[in-house]
Amino acid sequence: MVINIALIGGGSYCEEVLKMTTLAFLQDQVHSRIVAVADADENAPGARLARRWGLKVVSDYHALYDPKSGVDLFILLDPDPDLLHRILDGKPERLRVLAYSAFDLFWRAFKSRERLLQQRSEEIQTILNGIQDLILVFTPEQEIVDANEAFLKYMGYEKKDVIGKKCYEVYHQTDESCFLEEKGCPLKSVIQNQLPADTIRTRTGPGGKVHYMEVSIHPIWEKNGKLSRLIEISHDFTERRLQEEENRRRLEKMVDERTRQLQETHAKLLHQDKMASLGKLSASVVHEINNPIAGILNLILLMKRIMKEDNGARDPGLFERYLILMEAETRRVSRIISNLLTFSRQSKIELGAQDINQLIEKTLLINENLLKIHNVKVAPALDPDLPAVVGSADQLQQIFMNMISNAAEAMESKGGGVLTIKSWCDPRAKAIFVSFRDTGGGIAPAYHDKLFEPFYTTKTKGKGVGLGLSVVYGIIKNHNGSITVDSRPGHGATFTIQLPLPVENIASVTKVGG
Repeated sequence: MVINIALIGGGSYCEEVLKMTTLAFLQDQVHSRIVAVADADENAPGARLARRWGLKVVSDYHALYDPKSGVDLFILLDPDPDLLHRILDGKPERLRVLAYSAFDLFWRAFKSRERLLQQRSEEIQTILNGIQDLILVFTPEQEIVDANEAFLKYMGYEKKDVIGKKCYEVYHQTDESCFLEEKGCPLKSVIQNQLPADTIRTRTGPGGKVHYMEVSIHPIWEKNGKLSRLIEISHDFTERRLQEEENRRRLEKMVDERTRQLQETHAKLLHQDKMASLGKLSASVVHEINNPIAGILNLILLMKRIMKEDNGARDPGLFERYLILMEAETRRVSRIISNLLTFSRQSKIELGAQDINQLIEKTLLINENLLKIHNVKVAPALDPDLPAVVGSADQLQQIFMNMISNAAEAMESKGGGVLTIKSWCDPRAKAIFVSFRDTGGGIAPAYHDKLFEPFYTTKTKGKGVGLGLSVVYGIIKNHNGSITVDSRPGHGATFTIQLPLPVENIASVTKVGG
């Protein structure tokens, strides 16, 4: 039930009460409302304000005795004590009266509390305006009810441009709420979980500039558990974000540059190692070439002498045998020189299907004299059905060149030995394997992890610079393979290389093996 109130006395006191209570204040607080004002002076300040607000204004309070006026309570705003007695003597039984002294006491207490609340409100507003973070207060319906100065200044708005608007209208300049977006407004998380939420959001300012914000939303609940307000605290980290992106771009550029430098360095190491291996081969290749050339020269001289001494009685069959021997020796020299030039050439890396067995045999051919000099016998065990791998023939041959020459030098101190080269395929591992096992002095396990480091060597001074196995390791890694060593002092060393099979070869090998 709503109590209708009439204010008796329309002076400045009445005007003050009307302004501070408003039409809805008493109704909200005590289910009452002011409906009428009575004053003999129709131009009194309170009477004029009441008339402007559409309240009933009468010059004689007796007119409000009529039940049709709907008034239930008189509040006296005139301190005249006789007025109270006159009203009490003549009022209807149903009408209640609040004396001036009683209301004035209540009103002073109300104003005191109002001033305290206003003071606290001003203090809170001062605190909010002193905070540099952006603070926004809005309703569960996303309507903005307050914003601090930092928010207004940062976003380039005035308070009138913000209060009463929806948050998405201010933040994104759109009429569509982001509440229903799958990864949209954090308000949804706050309401569902009834807990504060933190997120990263982008905000668009009046000029269209995008800001990156760290956002925290804190709910305020009423005593009955109803969500009353939400306080949003935002911190701009746009500059930090842009700096992080710039640092990331700079770092990526540095990584790209460093990668390019490493690739160039690796290419130089490959070439240097190739030239070092080529130097080792020079002496043996000279002897290897000199032998057939000397044989060819001897046969030529012999044929010339026969032609000079036989007085026309020449044996065509003998000359034909000499010519066949000369042709074979010439082709042998051609193969040695061709393989040597192929190995020494600094060509562009070209990937293709490679026959590992064939590459090993070619490498053995150009190292034939080197192995003879070191008194090394080769025991090949190459799988004739070995499938091809994808790789660079030049670089794979460089691997085998290093492995063969290293094995020969490892057995030099023992006056020679046996180099066992084995190749096989393992369909389950989806790879082929090549192993090089020598009968040299072996390598202590403590040195195994260092063998593939650049410039590390177990050879005596002047025998090597420690690049060979490092280059081998780099080439194998570039081919997505691996290399392991199994060795101990006095029992030689076995280096095993694993190279992956192409997908089509895996299917073929699996089918054949199955």
